[in-house]
Amino acid sequence: MPPVTPRQLISAAATRFRQARLTYGHGTLNAGDEAAWLMVHALQCRFEDLDSRIDQPLNPAVARRAQALFDRRIAERIPAAYITREAWLGEHRFYVDERVIVPRSYIAELLRDRLRPWLARAPATLLDLCSGSGCLAIVAAHTFPRAQVDAVDLSAGALAVARRNVRDHRLVSRLHLLRSDLFAALPGRRYELIISNPPYVGDAAMRRLPAEYRHEPELALHGGRDGLELIRRILAEAPAHLTPRGWLVMEVGHYRARIERAFPRLPFIWAETSGGDDCVLLLQREALLQQARPDSRPRPAGVRLRRPAAR
Repeated sequence: MPPVTPRQLISAAATRFRQARLTYGHGTLNAGDEAAWLMVHALQCRFEDLDSRIDQPLNPAVARRAQALFDRRIAERIPAAYITREAWLGEHRFYVDERVIVPRSYIAELLRDRLRPWLARAPATLLDLCSGSGCLAIVAAHTFPRAQVDAVDLSAGALAVARRNVRDHRLVSRLHLLRSDLFAALPGRRYELIISNPPYVGDAAMRRLPAEYRHEPELALHGGRDGLELIRRILAEAPAHLTPRGWLVMEVGHYRARIERAFPRLPFIWAETSGGDDCVLLLQREALLQQARPDSRPRPAGVRLRRPAAR
């Protein structure tokens, strides 16, 4: 049998993935990209080096390793990130396993622009709620290199993964991990910026999740009956943990309409992201306090504010 090339194996694997009706969304969005990522892992090279090797004949051992990865992806319907133990947010690499969801967040896009135009200055104190692998806290720590960052999660397993990532990114001195049910372990602490990508999948949607998503921890996905259980708590409790004019930035899936119906008094700002303008909300502390004022009148349904183009 003549030697095969990465291009040939990727093409064949992508065809098999499509025939198997695999689901994507854990770092890739289609069969070809998923196969390419697994090929890179088999080659043990950087993704940016794949183009230069795409048509070079493969060592038979490498070809067998790639085929084994493709076979496992189909047989187990497990996201490629769990197979490779690797995930990326922008330029940052993270270790992942089944104790955490695979990193994916539109908040990372906003951090790339330092949350302009909303933040007038870099925050000195920052909190990441429901931190999981620690990915957003780490991206934020890189974005704001002088900030002291707290990251909390209820799962001990997730915090173990986050601890490894914090060490890998050499942020132990200013990124502190705590086990907490949201703000419970943070009495008296206030932050200039709180970011969160909490669980927001409702009961009905949980029952419809594709097999790939069922490999992720339910605790990190399930947001109660309507998906808003933790979102309600965060919106209610965040003002006590924000400094004056501090910001809450929260990812909420595509639940904009549902959230605006549930909180008609809150003047949400909806950031424009690659996923649309219904995924990430922003509120200042003073705006959040409006929900607690009995004399507050309903505010407009929401403000759409386009962020500056990435540079």
